[in-house]
Amino acid sequence: MIGKNSPATSAGPELVQARTILTPTGGYLHGYTHSLNAYLGCAFGRGSCPFCYVRAMPVQRFAGRPWGSWLKAKINAPELLERELNRTRLNGAFGALRIFMSSSTDPYQGAEARLQITRQLLSILARSGNFGRLVIQTRSPLVERDLDLLELLGPRVTVSLTIETNREEIRRAITPTSPSIPRRLRTLEKLGQAGISTQAALSPLLPCDPPYFAELIAAVTSRATVDTLIDGDGTAGRRSRALGMPAILKSLGYPEWFDNSPSQQMLQLLRDRLGPENVGFSTAGFNAL
Repeated sequence: MIGKNSPATSAGPELVQARTILTPTGGYLHGYTHSLNAYLGCAFGRGSCPFCYVRAMPVQRFAGRPWGSWLKAKINAPELLERELNRTRLNGAFGALRIFMSSSTDPYQGAEARLQITRQLLSILARSGNFGRLVIQTRSPLVERDLDLLELLGPRVTVSLTIETNREEIRRAITPTSPSIPRRLRTLEKLGQAGISTQAALSPLLPCDPPYFAELIAAVTSRATVDTLIDGDGTAGRRSRALGMPAILKSLGYPEWFDNSPSQQMLQLLRDRLGPENVGFSTAGFNAL
């Protein structure tokens, strides 16, 4: 819930005061107790990620601005997290906390480089004691900046990095403002070399070269999960259809990629390389962390 806003800046995100920061989860994220979102909205660019399911949710339908063009930063998030963690200690639920960061935005928005809200939250979690689990879901190499805090979190944290394809022409056509594929692969490799638990999230899987892509993933991480435009949008593909993904894929010459069959091939190739226990699929894959 968002409370009274502070004045918006003329350049950058709107700074807002949130009322709560740990949100109880369910549905797709049933394996977690809470989600943690330092930001609201997205500023990766208006033309990027046309498949994003948040585009079809109320937070965007009533925003009055195109998805990708607006962002709100919860500047009091660190204060709220301290307070809510203390409350869970008093309730005896601290050790059972399983936090997904973030469920409806990327915790490493461009504004994070300056505002450092996500970094402050990680610092609080790193010194908070032995809570259950934290999964950081991002597509941004900016996560490398916080390697020192990730090391302090140790086995409590996993970084899940989104990589939808191995083909740069597909990335540029569908997610043009996202970091390059080689850059994200290097991030996974760097985190893994530092002893951080990582996962490659092929979510959603976009047109790629499955055997080659599987080799790239297996070279930089020991875990992966595969998702599709049908299974991963929370509505059995209805949101993805409403967002125009069949037409986008058809225009690129890949109409069959809206079907689930390419993802099943990718799933098997990754399981052959990483082991079936280390490769998940859609909801079950994300919740297994």
